[in-house]
Amino acid sequence: MQRDLFEQDHDDFRQVVAGFVQRHVADHVMEWEDAKQIDRAVWLEAGRAGLIGLHVPTAQGGAGLTDYRFRTVVLEELAKVYAMSLSSGFSLQDDIATPYLASLGTEAQKQRWLPGMCTGELIGAIAMTEPSTGSDLRGIRTTAQRVDGGWRLAGAKTFITNGITSDLVITVARTSGADDRPAFSLLVVERDMDGFSRGRKLRKMGLHAQDTAELFFDDVFVPDDNLLGEQDAAMTYLSSNLPLERLSIAVQAIAVSQVVLRDTIEYVSGRTAFGRRIADFQNSRFVLAQASTELEMARAYVDRCILAHSTGDLSPVEAARAKLGATEMQHRLIDQCLQLFGGYGFMNEYPVSRAYQDARIQRIYGGTNEIMKELIARDLVGRA
Repeated sequence: MQRDLFEQDHDDFRQVVAGFVQRHVADHVMEWEDAKQIDRAVWLEAGRAGLIGLHVPTAQGGAGLTDYRFRTVVLEELAKVYAMSLSSGFSLQDDIATPYLASLGTEAQKQRWLPGMCTGELIGAIAMTEPSTGSDLRGIRTTAQRVDGGWRLAGAKTFITNGITSDLVITVARTSGADDRPAFSLLVVERDMDGFSRGRKLRKMGLHAQDTAELFFDDVFVPDDNLLGEQDAAMTYLSSNLPLERLSIAVQAIAVSQVVLRDTIEYVSGRTAFGRRIADFQNSRFVLAQASTELEMARAYVDRCILAHSTGDLSPVEAARAKLGATEMQHRLIDQCLQLFGGYGFMNEYPVSRAYQDARIQRIYGGTNEIMKELIARDLVGRA
């Protein structure tokens, strides 16, 4: 089916991204996976190629592109070589960290941080999740006490993407209110602040090359200049920025599913069993037909959400539907395709095995899919 999402500018940009991926990514994916770390140099190369900071205004070093189709191109080209760990790091930077700074930062904060984030010299992270708090953000225990000239930050975070390599960490902390009605603020913690430390680089089921870490704040002094947005307004900011994060996850799900299906068709068309191509068995054909149909239907909805976000019309419920539907489809498709590879699908040398491992987190982060269902249900029938 003809896909009408992209125009000539996006096709031209795709050539730039594809060239970057072939020169600086494709031959290093397994090396990074084995090392459990991505070479920071690739961030600088992405910055030189103009592939990060796409939405950041040109005055702060970005491309000033509000059209999310350009980001979609980046996600799709990285997916073609199964560079999911790198794609996850870039997504944290471009779909979470820099949007917070660009929308909430003062002019001085933007000039201080955004240019370096667009060149890849500065890597960002956001610290919400805590050891005892996942999707329930109101259970956050990290606190920031007001002191002369700033704040004293104390607490711990976990499962933080870009946790080891990050230079800036947008940290959610309690700044006022009672236990039953806490208020939270966003504080930007910088790499060398006294009392800020990183714990383990966490071992994960998938996304092995992507650094996920524990972070500790031991009475860290954060100056007033590092308060992002208004005091006690973090929950409003988080709610308004989460739809983009969820759209990014949905686009990733579609991009990876396309590539897995492509490679599965190639595999079953070339491998034989019992004197026949695997592609000639009815079960194989039906699995591929079902997977293709589910992919096309999910892609149509996500494409619509991409256009809606680009015009400022994407609602939180639409983003929740996109994330829920696309990641559930991704799970089914990759599981079924891996089965068609037989024993080879269980081997990490085959990308479908890594795609299966990497995909599992998609239904958890950005708000679990159970939370997505609750958000959608509230829109339909109100709160329980």
